[in-house]
Amino acid sequence: MRTHVDFLVIGSGIAGLTFALKAAEKGKVCIVTKKKMDDTATSYAQGGIAAVMYTPDTFEKHIFDTIQAGDGLCDENIVRITIGESTDRIAELIAWGANFDKDETGHYDLAKEGGHSEYRVLRHKDSTGREIEDTLIEQVRRHPNIEVLENYYAIDLITQHHLGIHVSIRTTDLTCYGVYVLNPKTSMVDTILAKVTLVATGGAGNIYSNTTNPTISTGDGIAMVYRAKGVIENMEFVQFHPTALFHPQERPSFLITEALRGFGAVLKDYRGNEFMHKYDERLSLAPRDIVARAIDNELKISGEDFVHLDCRHLKKEDLIRQFPRIYAKCLSLGIDISRDFIPVVPAAHYFCGGIKTDEYGRATIRNLYASGECACTGLHGANRLASNSLLESVVFSHRASQHAIEQLPLIDFCNAIPDWNAEGMVLTEEMILITQSQKELQAIMSSYVGIVRSDLRLQRALDRLNLLYEETEALYNKSILSPRLSELRNMINAAYLVIKHAAVRKENRGLHYSLDYSQKTER
Repeated sequence: MRTHVDFLVIGSGIAGLTFALKAAEKGKVCIVTKKKMDDTATSYAQGGIAAVMYTPDTFEKHIFDTIQAGDGLCDENIVRITIGESTDRIAELIAWGANFDKDETGHYDLAKEGGHSEYRVLRHKDSTGREIEDTLIEQVRRHPNIEVLENYYAIDLITQHHLGIHVSIRTTDLTCYGVYVLNPKTSMVDTILAKVTLVATGGAGNIYSNTTNPTISTGDGIAMVYRAKGVIENMEFVQFHPTALFHPQERPSFLITEALRGFGAVLKDYRGNEFMHKYDERLSLAPRDIVARAIDNELKISGEDFVHLDCRHLKKEDLIRQFPRIYAKCLSLGIDISRDFIPVVPAAHYFCGGIKTDEYGRATIRNLYASGECACTGLHGANRLASNSLLESVVFSHRASQHAIEQLPLIDFCNAIPDWNAEGMVLTEEMILITQSQKELQAIMSSYVGIVRSDLRLQRALDRLNLLYEETEALYNKSILSPRLSELRNMINAAYLVIKHAAVRKENRGLHYSLDYSQKTER
């Protein structure tokens, strides 16, 4: 089947839905999402969305905190754009129906998280992402210009390569014409042609064994753009959230939001002693890279599997009111956080790198935009400041939509695109080939390309990944397509980029820490 739309959106989190709502005012929009529309990383976001709301906070303070957390690699222009537009974008979310917590005076009850110098994080209890996602979905379902294709899997972006035209990897003339998608109703590959395409597919946390990301986070958009010869950057900067609930039987790992530490919870070692004073003067509210490395070091010293987060000194009624989801989750495992330590461990959480974009969300391929975690705008630099990610999504989806709307009259469909060729494909021999390769991939990344790295570990990871790549490509080239096989291929692409980018960075910066460069590089 072949479809024509003005705007194609791949992904249904905050970035994709925000863009869709704005673009739909000027054209027909199709949203492709590989699961249900609410099965997104946005839905898992607990902590909140950062924005300057009240004094004594200022834009300059938020800008400083963002750049400070980014360890000197933030694009200051992008930071200023993001922070400067934050209040307007929050107002739009509120106008669409998002409810954020307020205090008894009617003001927003702002939280403070690691790396922030002021209280500026808006939240909805400990389910902020779910509140925003539900709000946007309701608006999308009402809009007559938006079609949503749930359980459709995007396979590859369509560019000149599919026209049989040889394009140099260095050319700036690449153009995106749409996407090939796997139709769950027919098990056939459909062609969706679009004047404008937005990639909003989220991150790639599932390349690691332990992650807070939902199972959908397999680096699909990043891998598709990489294969299409688009520029990918800063993939070495993988943020490990310091405090995921230690419960090895569960995947994804349940996140213990940083807002809980902002509320007064304290990190302690297995003996119940505080330890963050040894690593940073900001203690438990130091930026995530510092806290994650500190916990990793404490675990290596002690040989234990987890450290503790102590909430016992906080009022039980306040904990239940402010963090009902965390309280209920822990209680279901026999942990009363008002009386017991919470066992926590770092887990892969967020990718600061991704598809290189400019101030309008444009990728290096024409008519292609990217927003959200899959994009690398330059806001986060070497380390994301807590709760800046949801803000980045709404800011750059807004900017991308406005730019795309302006460009729409200048873009024509390319009707010379061939349909997907499935000739010679056969059913995959066994699912075990896919699942075992995925486990091997996750073990490689967790063992060698985690919080602490070295040149030797990276080379060992690359050697082992190359074998998985060759096996998977051979399987892919002869098999009937399935989402699981395509996801494995994308995860291998994403993992390769993390390893290669990490090997190139010969310094310790932000989230990238190598034993071979023990002295931190000055900014």
